[in-house]
This record gives sequence, structure tokens and C-alpha cells, in this order.
Amino acid sequence: MYGKPDGLDRLVQAILAAVAAFALLNGLFMLADPFGWYDAVGTVKATGPANPHFIKDIGLAYIASGLMLGYAVPNPGLRWGSALAGNFWLGAHGILHIYEVTAGICSPDIFWRDAPGVLGPPLLVLVALGVQLGRQRVSPVPLPKRTFVESMRRLVGDGEPYFNDLSEAGGFAVEKFQHGMVLSGHYYHAPGHMIHMARLGSARSEDCGPCVEIVRGIALADRMDADRLQNALLGKPDSEEDALAYGFGEAIASGDIARAADLGEQVEAKYGRKVRTELTLAAASGRLFPAIKRGLGYASACMIPRAA
Repeated sequence: MYGKPDGLDRLVQAILAAVAAFALLNGLFMLADPFGWYDAVGTVKATGPANPHFIKDIGLAYIASGLMLGYAVPNPGLRWGSALAGNFWLGAHGILHIYEVTAGICSPDIFWRDAPGVLGPPLLVLVALGVQLGRQRVSPVPLPKRTFVESMRRLVGDGEPYFNDLSEAGGFAVEKFQHGMVLSGHYYHAPGHMIHMARLGSARSEDCGPCVEIVRGIALADRMDADRLQNALLGKPDSEEDALAYGFGEAIASGDIARAADLGEQVEAKYGRKVRTELTLAAASGRLFPAIKRGLGYASACMIPRAA
């Protein structure tokens, strides 16, 4: 899910921002005053005399890295591909230094003096992105098609059997589908449990087989209680809030205009227009997956998943 940033998200943002600032400032220094930069960085003198044109070239590479990392800072979960691309030069630079010391081109003393500024930034970026990946708070959008398809097969098994069809459709169909997945998991102002309930109601109305099980699994991974989800599926929600969100998603998916309007107005009156918008997006985008399965002949019989 792609909700409001928590403390760890903010830490990841701070790390990326710090590395971006370092790369930008270092690059600008190299571009604006190459000889001043050469004098300021004592270890660089061991590589030979100053070449202002070459120093400026490297400065441009640092600036490009800093800009890509900076672009990722507001939303690392969705823009981690930009952070990875921005880190490529920094990481390659660090690997070159490691090679030089192992090959005897650079002395260990100079290597260790350079290490904090050369190896530290790219390693920090990798750690930050690893935190996001480990918490499953990353978008699938930047993944190459084959990697994404294989990952989804491992994640959902036969629950979404249409990935071969998407892979063979051409025209970057898989990449476009990935954006739909991101939208279905979006929330910021709405409480996470209401988003899950709206998606569950929508999926239950559209296709109460494997699609519901997948939505339920995502909710469980987001630490929702299994019995609470089961009760909603059985028409016995634990609270009025659960009933409202679940019913709103169900009404949207079923095409019940009057009920959707009535429940939407109740949501807006209690929680505001922004929450209504997010619940609407969750319910509407959740219809995408069962609709694809029906169209491709993969729809299955109805069965409510059990809590156990």
C-alpha cells in the first residue's frame, strides 16, 4: 500500500535528500571552481595534475546523480527507480576506487581517506532503498517486464493467471498495467483499514473468488485482523465504519448509483471529500483485476475465503 509516510519513510527520505545534496553541491563546486575543488580534496592530487575540463565533466555526472536522487525524495516508494538510476554513477565510482586499491594503483591510505565520501553515499542509498523494499513499500512500476511478471507469479500463484496474456499483448501493456496496480493501493488521507474495506467490498461484488483472496492477503500484510475481514465478507462488519467503507466499495462496483451516492455522501460528511475520493479510487481501480479475468476467460466460481 502507498499511504501516508511514517517514521521509517521519513528516514529514507532524509537519507536520499542528504546524498542528493552532497552530489549536487560537490558537482556544482567542481563545475564552478575546478582548481579550487582540486586543492580542497587533498587525495585527488595523487591521481595526477589538475585537468579543469575533466573535473567539470565529473561535476556534471555528480549533478545528474543529485537531480535524480532529489526527484526520488518526495516519494521513494514510487520513485525508487529514479533513486537507483541516480545512484548508478556514485556506485560505479566507488567500485572503481575499490578496483584501484586492489590492483595496487591506489594506496590503501588514500583509499580509506576517500572512502567516506566515495563509498558512503551510494551505500546509504542502497540501505535506504533496501528498507523500502523490505517493508514492501515500493511501486512495481520501474521493474522490467520479465522481473515483474515472475515476481507476481511467485506472489499470487495462480490467483492472477493472465500475466502471460499481458506479456504477449505488446505495446508495453505490462508497464501500463503496473500503474493501475499502484493506483489501487493509494491512500493518504483515508485510514488504511477503510481503504482495505472499500477494496474488499468492490472485489466481493466483482469476483468473490481469487481476487478477494488477494485483496484479503494484502490487508493481512498491512496488519488488519483476519476475523475483522472475514466478518465484513460475511455481512457482519465489526463497526459502522467498516460497514460504511465496505458498502461504499460494493455499491461502486455493483453499479448501484443511488446507494453509492448515499454512502459517498455519508463518507464525505464524516471524513471529508478527500477521504471519499480515495475510497472511490480504491473501489474503482480494484475492479480492474476481476474485469481482466472475466474478459480473458479466467473468472472462477464464487467462494468466500475463510479466516483460517
